[in-house]
Amino acid sequence: EWKKIQHGDTSYVFFDNKMQGDFMTRAEIYGRTSLVIKNVTRMDTATYRCEVAAPNDKKNIDELNIELTVLVKPVTPRCRVPKAVPVGKSASLHCQENEGYPAPIYSWYRNSEPLPTDSKSNAKFHNSSFILNPETGTLVFHAVHKGDTGRYYCIATNDAGVAKCEEQEMEVYDLNIAGIVGGVLVVLVVLVLITLGICCAYRRGYFVNNKQNGKNYKTPAKPEGVNYIRTDEEVRTGN
Repeated sequence: EWKKIQHGDTSYVFFDNKMQGDFMTRAEIYGRTSLVIKNVTRMDTATYRCEVAAPNDKKNIDELNIELTVLVKPVTPRCRVPKAVPVGKSASLHCQENEGYPAPIYSWYRNSEPLPTDSKSNAKFHNSSFILNPETGTLVFHAVHKGDTGRYYCIATNDAGVAKCEEQEMEVYDLNIAGIVGGVLVVLVVLVLITLGICCAYRRGYFVNNKQNGKNYKTPAKPEGVNYIRTDEEVRTGN
């Protein structure tokens, strides 16, 4: 008998002289005892137990456990690289791959040159300040400088093979402090001029509304041939 033990569950692979379950179409017994599995997948990773019964022997039963690990080559990893970062700012580059088994180890390259896990460990990168985590695939720059500009790509590697993402450009640029300050000053000058213009307009009366009041109100002229009763207000005012 052959049994499969996976995640604490035990199921038959070969029992009563025939294959069981999905192994019926992709497995066979070779040489009376050996188990051959065709087209293995990651789901076949498990412990397989061979149990042998021999009623006429002194030891009438015995078993053997075999660990099977199915290796899966990584697929093309997903890489995220910032396109532009100002000098002195931090930057994070990410690389991730979820299909490979066992989990891959990540490495980063700049202009086709491998980067160490710590820039301080290599004198060639003493001007940089980055840390690479080969298990998560994250490359973190604490403060970028102009020399960090370049084309970056990541490689995921495990026992089954390697996979590489496409190169992506990261540009490190200088901040134009003088230009920023000049722009702010121009905006402030424009706001001051607008405020002064509004104040002058108010002083000259451009925004004053001429409203009618009781002193300049005139009673409309009476049409000829029309008589009407005068109100108390007209009597008092003599209109």
